[in-house]
Amino acid sequence: MAKLTVSIDDQLRDELLRLIPPRRRSQVVNEALRHDLLRRKRRQATEVMTRLRKRSATLTGKEIVDAVHRDRERTDR
Repeated sequence: MAKLTVSIDDQLRDELLRLIPPRRRSQVVNEALRHDLLRRKRRQATEVMTRLRKRSATLTGKEIVDAVHRDRERTDR
């Protein structure tokens, strides 16, 4: 475990001190940070997928079904 010095606004600090018992504060901050970082990673992944989707060819539903059937026939042999 590493220590990190960060600044938070006074109101947020006051709420943290009031609502969270002393030996639980690091855990609460870790959980909140972990949650926010995961949300940011997912948003970045979504943006990448959106950019890739715009660059790739689009297929109709029938084309997808036909491709799946062809693939299944090839692997069944």
